[in-house]
Amino acid sequence: MTDTPLLTFTGLQFGYPDCEVFLGPLTFDVPTGDLLAVVGPNGAGKSTLLRLTVGLLNPADGSVAYSGAPLGTLASGERARHIAFLPQQNDAPADLVARDIVLLGRFPHRRYGFFDSFDDHRIATDAMATTRTDRFAERRLDTLSAGERQRVHLAAALAQQPHLLVLDEPTSALDPFHQLSVFGVLRELCDHSGITVIVATHDLNLAGQFADRVLLLEAGGIAALSDPDAVLQPDLLERVYGVPFRAFPADPGGRRWVVPIPSTTGASS
Repeated sequence: MTDTPLLTFTGLQFGYPDCEVFLGPLTFDVPTGDLLAVVGPNGAGKSTLLRLTVGLLNPADGSVAYSGAPLGTLASGERARHIAFLPQQNDAPADLVARDIVLLGRFPHRRYGFFDSFDDHRIATDAMATTRTDRFAERRLDTLSAGERQRVHLAAALAQQPHLLVLDEPTSALDPFHQLSVFGVLRELCDHSGITVIVATHDLNLAGQFADRVLLLEAGGIAALSDPDAVLQPDLLERVYGVPFRAFPADPGGRRWVVPIPSTTGASS
């Protein structure tokens, strides 16, 4: 992580016809090489914020700047070479094999139209090895489990070689081993490749263990934005989520763990 912002959100607001100001105003920076976890209850605005970040939605007011330039001034091809987005649902053709899905991530970099180069195949192979999807590279997407498909799409995003990687709940269909594996990959991308990662997740403990900072959204506004231990405080989480939480120390030198407690026990900390 560096102190130079890759992204700058200034007075960002967004609304829908039935809710004029659904999100914002939000003002904050995301440093280059940072891993920012976005958390909050359903309907807090996480997915909307991600779509504004990658330019799929336009702000009602305020702005998003990428490397100091308004996001809207980037041509679509340039934006695709810099920013990769992994949504919750992906509409890739189910009859394609996994390797072809990953190769689609190379499209913004291709110099000769639809022809894959040697480098395209090398980069796709590396991305599949990183996400442990190489063992089913030749299988059709519709023969894979939901979690396997999600990892294939992550591999496609990595093959895009972005400077900014934005992911919306990438581990929702994964078992614990692959949840940790995916977040481990994201952490390595920040630490060793200088990629900036923004990931929305409902798993507070994954956010707490891997993120540099956690952005806690509440009803479209910022409830907290700081290092994980400062945000994952039981009293703050209880106010935002409406259920009691208890914090537990992690291993020596590690970060805290937080667990929601059934309200019938009356337990909180």
